[in-house]
Formats: sequence, C-alpha cells, structure tokens
Amino acid sequence: MADNTEALRSGPMGALLFRLSLPAALGMAVQASYSLVDAFFVGQGVGSAGIAAVSMTFPLQMVIMAVAQAGGVGGASVISRNLGAGRRKRAEKTAGTVFFVTWAAGLLLSVLWILLAPFLLRFMGTSGDILPLAEEYAAVLFLGAPFFAFSITANNFVRAEGNASFAMMTMIISAGINTLLDPLFILGFGWGVRGAAWATVLSQGGTALWLGWYYLTGRSLVAFRWKHFRFRASILAECLSVGAAAFARQGAASLSLLAVNLALASTGGDDAVAAYGIVNRVLLFAVMPVFGMVQGLLPVVGFNYGAKQYCRVTSALRISIGASSVLCAAGAALFLTVPEAVAGLFTTSPAVTVLGADAARMLALGMPLTGFQIMASGLFQAIGKVRPSFVLSLLRQVIFLVPLVTVLAPVFGTAGVWGSFPAADLSAALVTWLMYRKEMRRLRNSCGSGAEKLRRERPGARTS
Repeated sequence: MADNTEALRSGPMGALLFRLSLPAALGMAVQASYSLVDAFFVGQGVGSAGIAAVSMTFPLQMVIMAVAQAGGVGGASVISRNLGAGRRKRAEKTAGTVFFVTWAAGLLLSVLWILLAPFLLRFMGTSGDILPLAEEYAAVLFLGAPFFAFSITANNFVRAEGNASFAMMTMIISAGINTLLDPLFILGFGWGVRGAAWATVLSQGGTALWLGWYYLTGRSLVAFRWKHFRFRASILAECLSVGAAAFARQGAASLSLLAVNLALASTGGDDAVAAYGIVNRVLLFAVMPVFGMVQGLLPVVGFNYGAKQYCRVTSALRISIGASSVLCAAGAALFLTVPEAVAGLFTTSPAVTVLGADAARMLALGMPLTGFQIMASGLFQAIGKVRPSFVLSLLRQVIFLVPLVTVLAPVFGTAGVWGSFPAADLSAALVTWLMYRKEMRRLRNSCGSGAEKLRRERPGARTS
C-alpha cells in the first residue's frame, strides 16, 4: 500500500491515472451491466410492464445511493487529503465515523421504504397495470438497503487510498452474483420481478461481506478500528460539507427521474416509461466508465491538493477531461447509428422499440458533453470546495432538466421529454465551463508557488 502513496505523490501522471482509472472504469461498466441484465431477464420473463415497474422504483433507490454517496465521496475526499498531508490517524477516524453513520442510515431507509413504498409509488404516478409489480419488487429490494449503502461508501474509501484494482474486483463480484441469480430466480423459479429484487439484494449482501473482509483483516491502508466506529459530529460535518454535492447529484437524479417518469406516464403511458427505462440503462452503461475514470481522478487530485502540488492537479484534469470526452463521443456515435437495435434487445413490443429508438437518438446528442461535466465536478469535490461542487451537482438534473421537461412535455408530448435532455446537457456544460475555467486559473497561478498564494487569491480556502 505504501507504493500507492508514493505513486500518488510523484508517479507519472498519465500512467498513474490510467492505472487508477482503468480498473474503476471497467468495474463501473461491470456494475452498470447488472442493471442491463435485470432489464433483459425481466423483459423476457415479465415483459415491458415489468421493466416499467422496476423503473418506477429507481427514484427511491437513488435516495439510498444519495445518502451513501454523501458519506462515501465526502469521506473519500477527506481521507485522501489527510493521507496526502500525513494525517493517517485522522483518516482512520473519518472512515470509522462514516461507516457507522452509513449503516445506521441504511437500516433506517430500509424500514421506511418498505413501509412507505406502496404510498410513494402511487404518489410517483405508478399506474394500475404496473403498480402491483412495482410493489412486489420494492418489498424485497429495500431489504438490501444497509448492504447497498455500506458497499457504496466502502468502495469509495478503497479508491481514495489508491487501490483501484480491489475496487474493480468488488464491483465484478457484485455484478457476477446478480448475473448468475437473475435467470435462476426470474426464469428458473418463475419469481418475476421479485426474483430480480432477490438477485440484487443477495449481490449487495455478498459485496458488503467482501468489503467487510477487506477492512477487518487489515488489508486497507486506512485501518478499520472498532474504537473509531462511532458518531463524531465534527468529522461527519467535514465529510458532508464535501459529500453534499454527491448527495445533491443523486438527489437531483432521483427528482429528475421522477419528473421524467411522470411526464412520460401522462404523455406516452406505460410504453413510454418502459422505453425510457431501457434507454436510460443502456446510456448509463455507456457513461459509467467515465464515472470510473473520475473515481481514479479523485484520489490523485485530493492527495496532491493536500500535498500542495497544484501542477499535478492541473495536469490530472487535462488528461482526464480529454480521455473522457473521447469515450463519451464514441458512445454517442454508437447510439445514434443503431438506436432500434439498442431498444429491441430488451423488448418484443414494437411500440416500446420505436419509443426507445427516439429516446436513444435524442439522449445521445448530449453525451459528448458528459465527460467534461463529470470531471469538472470531480475537481471541486476532490479539493473540498463545497459551493461550486453543490451547484454543479444540481445544474443538469434540477436547474435545467426538470423545468424543461415540465414546460415541453405538455406542448410536444414525448418528443418534448426527449428533447429536454440535450438542451439540459448543453446549458449545464456552458455554466460548468465558466466555473471550471475560473478555478483552473487559480490553480495554475498557484502552481509551484505553494499554499500561501492560493490563500491570498481565495480567502478562507482550506489547503489540507
């Protein structure tokens, strides 16, 4: 593990980012694949109504992800900066505090969502045909909330210490369990959407056990100590100040998904909801490697910012933005050329296929801008700048997408919903560029001149 620390401090930047990002990117792609596997087998075993039912639970799942990401991303940023500054004990206390809070929050959400799911699903516009399926799915799925939350948090910490290979293996194990159990439970046992939920819960439980073994056996650079497994308000506040952006991003995704599902249900019915459920999964699969790349970027930026090596921070950003933009553009080209094949792989319904192809074409238009937005947001997360990170987290999903969907759907129907996505992507990218350019100027001016100049240019900033 010591080699990781030295590599973060002085390793060749291109090779370092590649080493940290590639396993994370592959792991995130594998992780996203089990959503595709779920959709495929649910489509085969239940039909488009099953896909729509599963899609209607996504906003609730994203709330769990939001809570876990708040602790995971915020804690990872604090841990990496403390490691860079040589404060290992503080890093260990941070890990123990966030683990404690994550487990408690996961248990609470599990109980709440199981009890409230029938009411919440109706509130979110779930129709009569798919409501029973959605309730059946939710009743099982949310049993795994504590495992899900812990796994997200712990894997963020693994990446923060530079162990990208183990983080990748974690996601491969999770996806592998789900992929094996889906056809067995959905088709073999005939459990339908309940089988998909059980496959997900068991994969989350297996992942939590794997990560627990990693920390409890002392394989982590940030040692887990039971004496640190408790609530510390000051540490939690520091983590959440950074993690608020990640929480906002996931919360914004939940809100935007709710708005989109409601708009589609009113303009295109269950077929439109199912079509979006398919396309959203496929496009997410295409973009997930970029989220893996930013996971490789975060420890590099956080560590070197904590170590006051600002030149390495700017170098990391340039390389990551270039690579992610190329990847997103390639994904967009693929979905623009074969949209019918993408949608038709998961459904036999001609109506759903046509709607899915229309959605794929429009959603793909904004993909080339996605890499830059993700990396720019990652910069502010890693260096602990709360306000811009929070704003960037809300830009696309809440500030632009939700109002556009609300205005355009009543006028243009489903076409208005699909068109809202590239419009939101373009608007968010422009604002992101302005904020990113300003911060990069400050970092370049500080490059090689130490923390004092950064403090003078940005009063009150934290440099460690």
